[in-house]
Amino acid sequence: MVGPAHPNSDPFHAGAEPPWAPGPAPWGAPPPPRAGAEPTSRLLPSRRADAEMADSELQLVARRIRSFPDFPVPGVLFRDISPVLKDPDSFRASISLLANHLKKAHGGRIDYIAGLDSRGFLFGPSLAQELGLGCILIRKRGKLPGPTVCASYTLEYGKAELEIQRDALEPGQKVVVVDDLLATGGTMRAACELLGQLQAQVLECVSLVELTSLKGREKLGAVPFFSLLQYE
Repeated sequence: MVGPAHPNSDPFHAGAEPPWAPGPAPWGAPPPPRAGAEPTSRLLPSRRADAEMADSELQLVARRIRSFPDFPVPGVLFRDISPVLKDPDSFRASISLLANHLKKAHGGRIDYIAGLDSRGFLFGPSLAQELGLGCILIRKRGKLPGPTVCASYTLEYGKAELEIQRDALEPGQKVVVVDDLLATGGTMRAACELLGQLQAQVLECVSLVELTSLKGREKLGAVPFFSLLQYE
């Protein structure tokens, strides 16, 4: 990772994707426009209304992302999602935006949402409920009972491991992986490999926030990736 911090620097979420980007950067800087969005002036009236509503919801979420310079160590900029969870309208908007994207991208093909330990658990169940699906858990090693399968991924100063229960999925079932943030991509890539061991099909990975300068989506290879908000 760029800067003095490494992907395991977050003391509260060891082994998880770090919610920071290299600093310095302005506090509360607005995210860039979403790639591929159509100008509202070119849309039909009904589609224009939908696009304006989506933009309004996106701004509602963006306003609740806080930036803390020099946390957890000097030289990094921490992206804090806590205000999104605190504000019911903002949280509801984040779930609605992710759900609408998945409906458009995959229709009724999704069988399960997979939430990543640990902040992916904050969004996974609500997203699954919005889509009328079940949610399965991908956890750090040693947290799940019964037979499990395991996948490891490399951190700057060692390795971490993820597990899923062996009977969580049937071969061929289609899954979307969700986490709060994509940084270096190691955790999400390990989750995809883990689901592959169960012969499940990963349709897409999604997150609330993406730190584009860390190029985490490149680690996902051919697996599609979508984020609501992008920061350098």
